[in-house]
Amino acid sequence: MNLVLMGLPGAGKGTQAERIVDAYQIPHISTGDMFRAAMANQTALGLEAKAYMDKGELVPDEVTNGIVKERLAEPDTDKGFLLDGFPRTLDQAKALDQMLKELGKKLDAVVEIHVPSEILVERLAGRYMCRNCGATYHKIFNPTKVEGTCDRCGGHEFYQREDDKPETVKNRLAVNIKSSEPILSYYKDQGLLQSIDGDRDIDAVFADVQKIIG
Repeated sequence: MNLVLMGLPGAGKGTQAERIVDAYQIPHISTGDMFRAAMANQTALGLEAKAYMDKGELVPDEVTNGIVKERLAEPDTDKGFLLDGFPRTLDQAKALDQMLKELGKKLDAVVEIHVPSEILVERLAGRYMCRNCGATYHKIFNPTKVEGTCDRCGGHEFYQREDDKPETVKNRLAVNIKSSEPILSYYKDQGLLQSIDGDRDIDAVFADVQKIIG
């Protein structure tokens, strides 16, 4: 089973990826892991990617695509793979089709964990921290036992990191939505896209994933 897993930040994609990998014993191929492995192994493409990253520049598509192709050619992908974090652009999606064709493979499904953006804002912007000891809490999922008092150190001063603030979260989601829409449309047109309601219990979401893979 060759899968691409998609979903906005906070949709629970990481949790579902772990479950898929455990249940089906296929490699979880994330862009970050691929880059780290290519650089650690000092492959030609890995060194090229490192040169861009060291300068704080974006790694060009042809280098990223080459690293992905190298990874998908490895024998542990023969029984299937789960691609996570790639493709990020329509050009990368088209390049993935081409490289899979060259490798004699094809995608079976593109699974999108869909959660409405207003719920994602609630999930992502609910995090706050104790100014004294740095303990992390969440307004909904992990509040302090006593309101306004840190469980760990008893402190009463809390703050939110800049990237956890609602406006920052909304902007980040808007950027992600804009970049993912063409990719989702591309796979929908191919009949590969399977969208799952991610605003439910983790087990219920995974049950739907299993129906798709099953």
